[in-house]
Amino acid sequence: MKTALGRALVSLFALACLSLGGFCPTTSAQPIRDRAASERIVSVEKLSVTDTSVSGEVMNHSRNAVRDVQLLIRYVWLWDNETKPGRNDPSVSFYYNLPGEIPPGGRAPFTFEPSPPLAQTSGGHFEILASIAGFSEVFLPSR
Repeated sequence: MKTALGRALVSLFALACLSLGGFCPTTSAQPIRDRAASERIVSVEKLSVTDTSVSGEVMNHSRNAVRDVQLLIRYVWLWDNETKPGRNDPSVSFYYNLPGEIPPGGRAPFTFEPSPPLAQTSGGHFEILASIAGFSEVFLPSR
């Protein structure tokens, strides 16, 4: 019963979209870019790392504003003796949402420190990496 009702509702919605001249918000696709194409629009620059925190700037190379920038901050544990690693790998990753909007050609500084703090482990060190995980490009209508 629920399946038939669900199909009927989807059909009604599709019919309503067609009656509006084909406009249907659920069918508008957003482009998905590969890493190289994304880095031509938004990139992480001037990366600075301390024992646990990472800071830098996000640069907008686009002619449009960007917002909803999400960074992937990775703390990758490298063992002193990689051929005989320890039992527990303390590597961890975080997503950090950059607040606000970055204007065309603009920069936005960021600083991130993990919470809770990283595990205090011996026998290696963390390599800290930051990259763009996602963003929205704001296209304004042409005049």
